[in-house]
Amino acid sequence: MFWPDTISKRLGVKYPVIQAPMFGVSTVQMVAAAAKADCLGSLALADLSADQTIELIRETKKLTDKPFAANIFVHHIPEVTEALKEKFVRTKRFIEQLAQENHIDVKLPDLEDLSINGYHEQVDAIIEEDCKIVSFTFGNLDDQSIQKLKEKGVILIGTCTSVKEALLLEKSGIDIICVQGIEAGGHRGSFEAENIPQIGGLSLLSQVYDYVKVPLIYAGGIYGAKTLQAVKDLGAQGFQVGNLLLASQESALQPFEKERLKRVGEDEIMLTKSFSGRYARGVRNKFIDLVEHSEYILPYPYQNKLTNALRKAAKSLQNPEFVGIWIGQSIHQYSELSTEEILTKLIRECERSIDMLSN
Repeated sequence: MFWPDTISKRLGVKYPVIQAPMFGVSTVQMVAAAAKADCLGSLALADLSADQTIELIRETKKLTDKPFAANIFVHHIPEVTEALKEKFVRTKRFIEQLAQENHIDVKLPDLEDLSINGYHEQVDAIIEEDCKIVSFTFGNLDDQSIQKLKEKGVILIGTCTSVKEALLLEKSGIDIICVQGIEAGGHRGSFEAENIPQIGGLSLLSQVYDYVKVPLIYAGGIYGAKTLQAVKDLGAQGFQVGNLLLASQESALQPFEKERLKRVGEDEIMLTKSFSGRYARGVRNKFIDLVEHSEYILPYPYQNKLTNALRKAAKSLQNPEFVGIWIGQSIHQYSELSTEEILTKLIRECERSIDMLSN
């Protein structure tokens, strides 16, 4: 049998293939389409409010009665100090001027207008909506949240980018660990926003496998049977794919963004803090070039909230130079088929490869 069944049995799906939670890209329709492929869909809830969390969970349940993971951010929220207030004003002024110079009409929010949410209300909302799988990134849940979720029979999936993070997750009782290689697109799942581990996925996976006993999902660079087989051989029992689905029918990316993906070169993919204040892998553009090494990057989530209006305005103008297009290192054809078709094709490709080896 090609597919390990430890994780699939635990999660209640046929295949241990997980649609990555990509906030701003994945949609409730993508989650439902992944479920149709007998895979695990992931509902990206980021740091939304409890009400927004409930609304999206209910929308998803209207589209599928199969299991899916509710994915949340568990980041530390920096204190608002006088120094942060002053830097916010300077950064806002700089980015507004940048927008004006590039013919983007936008007014950015003031610090007091930002909606900054912790994850504790989301945990309560997820319990209230009876979600049985929770995945999370940017750190670990606190002990009280872990206990509350486990008392309700919720399976917990944490994200690591180092052996140290994996050990912390296992010690706290997390059921499954998602090992995120540096190849992965989007935000790094690292516990700290600064000085992040930059460990290649195959090296990291093999080391984590040697150190922890809980089942492992691997994320980062999977785009076909060969890459999936490679991480399977190194101990992964679950396989998370995101980059493969960026241009799918259910993706929230607009046509101009999907076209940019199809023209991307390997030298254009980089890690950047410019849009959000946390490292994320995406397509290099003018905004990144002007901001990345400047003094105008606030800590996450303040930078992320501040630049949100700019990104929306740039999207409305179909301007790829001022939007964050997150992408992994594995360049491929970026299929515009449905998520269900793309995942089914990957599954069949993997099964054919094992049949060929056995004949």
